[in-house]
Amino acid sequence: MATLILVRHGRSTANTSGVLAGRTPGVALDERGAAQAAALPARLAGVPLAAAVTSPLQRCLETLQPLLAARPGLALHTDERIGECDYGDWSGRKLAELADEPLMEVVQQHPSDAAFPGGESMRAMQSRAVDAVRGWNARVEAEYGEDAVYVMCSHGDVIKSVVADALGMHLDLFQRIHVDPCSVTAIRYTRLRPFLVRLGDTGELGGLMPREDTGAGTAEVGGGAGAS
Repeated sequence: MATLILVRHGRSTANTSGVLAGRTPGVALDERGAAQAAALPARLAGVPLAAAVTSPLQRCLETLQPLLAARPGLALHTDERIGECDYGDWSGRKLAELADEPLMEVVQQHPSDAAFPGGESMRAMQSRAVDAVRGWNARVEAEYGEDAVYVMCSHGDVIKSVVADALGMHLDLFQRIHVDPCSVTAIRYTRLRPFLVRLGDTGELGGLMPREDTGAGTAEVGGGAGAS
């Protein structure tokens, strides 16, 4: 079956301003995010890509543009099912102020029971994203063969939920997974089981340096801005 390369979008203006962007339109890559996107073609240079699939949001489209420019003819498909979680009334708010919301504790410790006011539940987010991946796996394999590799550009929480499914983890454990902006995660799907072969690979180790933890180990909802 197909091998899926999941790319989280590059660092965005919302990431650096500490805002939970959600589906807010007009959220672009910042200067560093644009540089991360520009480096993506070289990072994937040795990988034959059959197709590219993206979230419809601007920051994902911008992330894939350099890759598409470097590979004329690479088919691009947009799929709303891998779009960002609908954070509803939380969208556009500062993460610092959301930290005091009672729902945040549920998001951190019991995300399978978390539903955002005016938005969707995290279970619904995972369900649609996994359905999208399974559907694209079948389509890519049918069109390009069982050894085909394709790339999918999406968002932090969406990617984490797909990884959790591949690992057979309950959604309540998915906050233990972390993916930085423009990181590469690869899952090789087989008829017996998926294999997680890369997780959050950015090609550099700066993100492993100690950094201030102001949240006592809480996960960064939306994925965070990555290492400074």
